[in-house]
Amino acid sequence: MRNIPAYTEQTVISDNHEITNYRRPKSKKNMRVQTMFTTNVLNDEAATFRPYFRKKNAQVQTDLTGILLDDELMNGVRQISRNKNNIMSDTLSNREDIDDIEYSNSIRKNSSHVVEEQNLTKTNIQYETEGSISPILGYIDVPLLPLANACAPLYDLLHNCSFYVKLALEETPEQPPDGLSIDESAAIRLYTIEWDSPHRSLYSMLNYHLKNNDREKLIPYFQYIKLLLTALVKLPCVPPLTVWRGVTKNLSGEFPPGTKVTWWAFSSCTTEMTVLENNMYLGNQGDRTLFSVEVMNGRTIKAHSHFVTEDEILLFSGTHMVVQSQLSPAPELHIIHLKQVIPEEMTLEPPFEGAHIYPKVRREWYSKKRIVIPMCTLAVLLVVAAVLGCIFALQHKTITAAYVCTDPYSVILSAGVDTSPLNVLALSYKNNTQTSMIVLAPDDFNMYVLLNKPNKIYSAELTFDTGKEPYAIIAADFNKDNYTDLAVANEGDKAISVLLSNGDGTFAIQTQYTVGNGISSAIAVDVNNDTVLDLVVANINDNTISILFGSPDGTFAVQYTYDVGKRPRSVISGDFNKDMKIDIAVSNQGDDTVGVLFGNGDGTFQNQTTYDVGIEPDNIITYDFNNDTYLDLAVPNAGARTVSILLANPDGTFQNQRTYGTLNTPNSIIAQDFNNDMKLDLAVANLGDNLVSVLLGNGDGTFQEQQTYEAGSGTSGLVSADFNNDSKADLIVTNYDELTISILFGYGNGSFQPHIDYAADRGPRAVITNFFNNDTVLDLIVVCQMVNKINILLGNGDGTFHGRIPYATHNSSNFMTSGDFNNDNIVDVVVTNSDKTFSILYGNVDESFQIPTNYTVAIDIIFALAADFNNDTKLDLALVSQLNNSIIMLLGDGKSNFNNPTTFSVGKSPICIATQDFNKDKKIDLVVANYYGKNIGVFLGNGDGSFRNQTTYQTGANPRFVIAVDLNNDYIIDLVVSNEGQNTIGILYGISGGTFQTMVKYTVGRQPNVIVANDFNQDKKLDIAVINKGSNNIYMLFGDGNGGFPSNKTYTTGSSPIDMIVADLNNDGKRDMIVANSASKDLTILLNQCLN
Repeated sequence: MRNIPAYTEQTVISDNHEITNYRRPKSKKNMRVQTMFTTNVLNDEAATFRPYFRKKNAQVQTDLTGILLDDELMNGVRQISRNKNNIMSDTLSNREDIDDIEYSNSIRKNSSHVVEEQNLTKTNIQYETEGSISPILGYIDVPLLPLANACAPLYDLLHNCSFYVKLALEETPEQPPDGLSIDESAAIRLYTIEWDSPHRSLYSMLNYHLKNNDREKLIPYFQYIKLLLTALVKLPCVPPLTVWRGVTKNLSGEFPPGTKVTWWAFSSCTTEMTVLENNMYLGNQGDRTLFSVEVMNGRTIKAHSHFVTEDEILLFSGTHMVVQSQLSPAPELHIIHLKQVIPEEMTLEPPFEGAHIYPKVRREWYSKKRIVIPMCTLAVLLVVAAVLGCIFALQHKTITAAYVCTDPYSVILSAGVDTSPLNVLALSYKNNTQTSMIVLAPDDFNMYVLLNKPNKIYSAELTFDTGKEPYAIIAADFNKDNYTDLAVANEGDKAISVLLSNGDGTFAIQTQYTVGNGISSAIAVDVNNDTVLDLVVANINDNTISILFGSPDGTFAVQYTYDVGKRPRSVISGDFNKDMKIDIAVSNQGDDTVGVLFGNGDGTFQNQTTYDVGIEPDNIITYDFNNDTYLDLAVPNAGARTVSILLANPDGTFQNQRTYGTLNTPNSIIAQDFNNDMKLDLAVANLGDNLVSVLLGNGDGTFQEQQTYEAGSGTSGLVSADFNNDSKADLIVTNYDELTISILFGYGNGSFQPHIDYAADRGPRAVITNFFNNDTVLDLIVVCQMVNKINILLGNGDGTFHGRIPYATHNSSNFMTSGDFNNDNIVDVVVTNSDKTFSILYGNVDESFQIPTNYTVAIDIIFALAADFNNDTKLDLALVSQLNNSIIMLLGDGKSNFNNPTTFSVGKSPICIATQDFNKDKKIDLVVANYYGKNIGVFLGNGDGSFRNQTTYQTGANPRFVIAVDLNNDYIIDLVVSNEGQNTIGILYGISGGTFQTMVKYTVGRQPNVIVANDFNQDKKLDIAVINKGSNNIYMLFGDGNGGFPSNKTYTTGSSPIDMIVADLNNDGKRDMIVANSASKDLTILLNQCLN
């Protein structure tokens, strides 16, 4: 079964805003601690794990600060977005979609199936996209029994089941409709009855196991299933009609046209779409997906339902369908059209011989009219043909002008990369229809990969200004608009920055509030019980904490200041003495203590009580580590290589510290269940060792010896969540010295995969995660201390982010190209360096790259081109040496090795080369642009990697780039060259034998550089585009197919465009363009808008 949800450990947060107990369910699935940083969507159909939260505020922890998110949690459902406020009800439209399995607080007795107190919730329309065996295969082998006997195996499993069986029988008339027996009709009625707690209904439990394909759990239901299906198949099939189901989520990406779908649960539908628009069901706002299903064998169960007013159509388990189409008639409304088909393999066995799951097909009428029908059909076709003939005859003189696309690129986007790009490549992979982009950034000594995701054209991280030296960040809804806002603690200022969210992943300009000197930490919490979030700030240079009281509009005023210990580094809140009032704990780095300030409930606090910890305590967190319902404290000691655990006493005091070893300079700490044993573990970032320590918890407040995992240089901030939706906790760590963040995907057993890095601005100090653009996919925000900014990396939902994935290159890289040099069918990247080396980053199957393999040559390199020069089906390399006026030929063996280089001289200062078969001898030839020679040189190939002597052709001043294509459709290759010193491009039309005519010039913009040729306006004729570095634009010449270019168009780029490529970025079959702009440090993306 696809994406079977795992259950989470339920975090109980009391009215005092703090975690007080972890309630553990028994489950064979992967379990984890539910935090506000843990994604709430873990399967295809909005499986929402619902922790018990107070409606107002809930306390959680970040890497360097405490965070409180005011999510306005209603009935346990996080209202992350203003558009997700519609909580699904028990209805005929969705009751199989939302299966709440709620157990009472008391443990069940007199049953072998004892379940500890828990609250598990599952929301989905579970389906199969491939054929599989029915989970109730073999149910027909059990005897057909009266309802009371058929449900007997369920009495020990389902609380009060016998009562509802009796109720169903009592409600059933002595002579049920449709010829059913009393037990058969009552079986349907029992299916529809809503139950009191702890179970919502029989159907919710039955469908829950059907969706999970859990045959073992379904066996006790077999007797009831046989009776139910015996009743259902006796009901008449409804005529073919369209029925509706719906969920409050955009599922269009899960059901592309042509997908085969099997719903294993019994599915209740309605024939009235207006029913679903009722606010009890889907409502009429927010993301909604409606399933429009053409059904052939639905059964109307109204006459046998507990709800006699509902026109309910019930579909059998194993209903098989094919997605026909999708439609989005209004914003946030998505309609998926499904058509039921009879599956090739049986998905549901009939309950008895002669029973019909599908309607009988009657052919008697056709049999009698088998001659008449074809005759009538022929007559109709003749009439239609005559009518069409008349229409065409009348309209044959009307000539419609052919559509011509004159402006292919009316949509121009910009993607900032925050560095100076030199080259750009577009790579496609066999296992991914999306095109990834690779940018060479020599200023950073890096090559960056930008992943493209469906409906999300390339984007690097978003950047917003903060105050000076931002050190920590928190996320909360300060103005109650259901969007997550930010507050940034600026260590270099005497102010805290508040950035209110726009709801789309962007934020308004910061508002600063003056507090103490050197803000090192902040939390958001309602300290005065006015239902509005306040801010608590640690002032490291003043030895104080400040309280800023919040207003409903997201502003802050009036502050109180309290003395604490020396150099308060981090602050956190919780109800430590269980008096329903917020208390505060602070780590005092200067005197090696933790201070606790008990709250009075009105925003004021008592003097601190201190507890000794290790040397230089840093980030502090609070959780219940020993499961006694009291909040404990944990703090890493940066100067002692330890973590201190302070277990709580019932009166709000704390026991003496217990210490556990870490590595050098532990500074950030988080708690999470990394090994799915329902016990809290710890992860610690060790700034001095570039490692993350993981200490697995024993559940009694003690921890095991650390396990370490590599990250980047200068590990600082930490956050944990399930970023790739595999129900396992992952880690993200900021690397202060390396200007990156690292993601370590968890295995679910307490260990982690090797880290994957994303680029960030200078000095990444802290990181948080939340749903910042309201798309139910976790995003990241990174605090970059050295540039006074925050970076936002929007998530893609698969563990990747809209950011730059860096791969270290040489400190003198100047060009890159691509090819498969080791014959593994995976694209590799070649990077040339000006220090007589080049590097190859060999590709991995997951679209990542290996550490560069370096190759040394005898002379400098400025350009590279990959081709099979000796006809051995293995890629070779031609390298251009500008200082040596030569080309180096390296023949590859297909195993990552190259033969001894051969060198041949070219013109003066070669800068670019291109290849094609100029003389049609099936051997690769070569052309080189000689920058200071004012010419291009043509070398005809011998087919063995060697070439004949150069033939030169005059160009304009400073030929910068050259390409070889057939522009006039004469099957002979032509040459196009950009003349940087003349502001022109030149075309040299090919002649047979590998020779070329005199250059024809076209004036373009200033400093023309890279040229590409393709059919940009979709008229099946080659066009030319050239970037003009001095004009900051693209000059496009539209071809007529005969070698002429009668029209042109100019498109603006960023500043100093330096490279350009063509690729289909959005899979619409049209040529899009990407331009790298070195001065503006961004990419210009031009999406083709031609209609044809």
